[in-house]
Amino acid sequence: MIQPEILREKEFSSHRLNKYASLHASGNGRIGIRACHEEAYTDQQRGMVVAGFYHRANATEVTELVNLPDITGMRIELDGESLSLLSGELQSYQRELRTMNGELFRTFIWTSPAGKRFQIETRRFVAQSPLALVVCRLVVTSLDGAARLCVTTGIDATQTNSGRQHLNERSVRVFGQNVLQGSYQTTDGQQQVIITSQCQIPAQASSSFSAKNRQLLQHINMALLPGEAVTLDKFSWIATSLDADFLPDNRWEEGCLSSLGACAAKGFGNLLMENTRHWQRYWQASRVKVESDFPQDQRAMDFALYHLKLMLPAHDARASVAAKGLTGEGYKGHVFWDTEIFILPFALFNAPQQARQLLEYRYLHLKQAQEKAQRSGYQGALFPWESAFNGEEETPEFAAINIRTGLRQRVASALAEHHLVADIAYATVGYYQATLDENFMREMGLALLKETALFWMSRAVSEQGRLNIRNVIGPDEYTEHVDNNAFTNYMAHYNVQMACMYLRQFARQDEEFFAKAADFLSHLYLPQPDENGVIPQDESFLSKPVCDLTAYKSQQGTQAILLDYSRAEINEMQILKQADTVMLMYLLAEQFTPHCQRANLDFYEPRTIHDSSLSKSVHAIVAARAGRAELALQFYREACGIDLGDEPHSSDDGIHAAATSAVWLAALTGFAGMRYQSGELHFSPALPQGWHELQFPLHWRGAVLRVHLSPDAFRLHKTDSTPLTVWVHGQPHHFTESLILKGSHHE
Repeated sequence: MIQPEILREKEFSSHRLNKYASLHASGNGRIGIRACHEEAYTDQQRGMVVAGFYHRANATEVTELVNLPDITGMRIELDGESLSLLSGELQSYQRELRTMNGELFRTFIWTSPAGKRFQIETRRFVAQSPLALVVCRLVVTSLDGAARLCVTTGIDATQTNSGRQHLNERSVRVFGQNVLQGSYQTTDGQQQVIITSQCQIPAQASSSFSAKNRQLLQHINMALLPGEAVTLDKFSWIATSLDADFLPDNRWEEGCLSSLGACAAKGFGNLLMENTRHWQRYWQASRVKVESDFPQDQRAMDFALYHLKLMLPAHDARASVAAKGLTGEGYKGHVFWDTEIFILPFALFNAPQQARQLLEYRYLHLKQAQEKAQRSGYQGALFPWESAFNGEEETPEFAAINIRTGLRQRVASALAEHHLVADIAYATVGYYQATLDENFMREMGLALLKETALFWMSRAVSEQGRLNIRNVIGPDEYTEHVDNNAFTNYMAHYNVQMACMYLRQFARQDEEFFAKAADFLSHLYLPQPDENGVIPQDESFLSKPVCDLTAYKSQQGTQAILLDYSRAEINEMQILKQADTVMLMYLLAEQFTPHCQRANLDFYEPRTIHDSSLSKSVHAIVAARAGRAELALQFYREACGIDLGDEPHSSDDGIHAAATSAVWLAALTGFAGMRYQSGELHFSPALPQGWHELQFPLHWRGAVLRVHLSPDAFRLHKTDSTPLTVWVHGQPHHFTESLILKGSHHE
């Protein structure tokens, strides 16, 4: 197998510390660790989180993913000089994320202020199995004669979430000559975490310990001989009260010691080999190959696939995917609609059980969604716009303080951005169509569909013979509190329609529900295309003045327009953060003609700033489907650059998880033209200029397929001989193991 691209940092830069801490993060779906340097830098934001480990610091804050005590930091002194790449002189530097096995590797030669040269190597990975294990290595070589090395490392509980402290120490202990253990609990006593670390040090080294100011540290001293490499390995075990083997007594702490000891006994090399095998299986099963004239296309895809592996919590349905994955504190680790619409499809076609678990996360919180709907005056289930562990609404009531007025901007998403309800239903239908998992539908799916449908039927108001959905926010968050948002209305209609279909299919008789649903479906206002094919985004949008967005488009993603206009002023102009009507063309493509899709893309894109990280990939998909291959490729590459571009602070508080997944999504649903929501597997390939091949795997209804696209051929192979029908450019093709279509249009 061709190895995935290595992600390299070109040079050490103090301006890009936090960007690369996010890009180069390590993880396994349970643990996420930011790729901070071992040595400290003032602006460097360390971070280690465990999926689902949330806490509310105080009554004025919202729940957030807790930044746990740090285990990767090291104070390295060489002949009394503290290692810092901001002092002395850097002779050479190489730092890379080895995506083939998840290892963060760094090597450099540093000349100290005293003039001595040292070669330093650091290595780190989070194990794919067991999920609690983190492994680090430090190698130091003195190049200019004998020297003295002092290393201080351990468990640093001074970490906070931007100043908010979540943990209290329960106990800190040292066992023998090389094991440290810190036990902590959230300030409300509801959650616990135990961190155990063991250092393997050379026999000639001396060691001592200290516990002060929330830091449990080991101090290691040794002599360095000229040219001789000295190695220090550190193994850590991260256990929390969310774990299945959690025991609220000393046996749990003893179990952590035993588990860590068994892993450490294998040694760094063997553990890295095991991790490499896990990653190789993943790449073998899930890698997408992009053969392009522009090598960055493949690098961006490999970056996306690497981080998708890190962010999916395969171990626990009680956790979902946060907006920044497990790579930073952005959005406080909350879960949005991004997960169902942008991230779940990757899981669906690569690891369907994980997609099921993401929907189970919603089902587990159905009761809380019903309670929120009831409090809001509705029936059914109203899921929170921002979710954490317990299913309650976590959206902050106010945004940051406006430094001009001194006032806080109220956040309206939790009150009006209700399309999330239909997005969950959409994902539920897509999951069933791709898997035919009847047990899921009976146990969870039907309840999700029915309760979300009940919400919409109670949300709509009857006026002058039709049903309207008033006072909503669509995906375009620059347009607030509007009536009959096209995206929301069409998705709500789809939600209720699918609920009826599947309740009948699974013989769930509810005549009262069906009667209400029939009335809703026949009377809900669905804005229709005008003579040019354009659907109004909402009732008032087309009557608003047009604004020249040229300057703001050149700064897209920065929300620079908010420096010149208030949110209220933006709301009264044709200015879009992202075009949710274009988004509608993507999700419900079967309901709109190709002409309508092109017309809405052409009309709304000039009015869109693309300040949302989700916008470019969706435009790429719709442009590809509309036959605008050159425009689609432009959008695609701009989407790839959201995290990987040159902006030094684009990802400081974490990668854009949904935008990362959307790179995969745009290639498959855009350039390969894959559609599946109707229960039929469709492809309408439209490779852009310069793309010579696109290969990808798919799980479809129990079979594993591999698709090979080139400009003049469509090839599809699968692992079994069960007959299957796929549609290519609208034509059905029946096959058993292989399907090969030649010709420029593959017809």
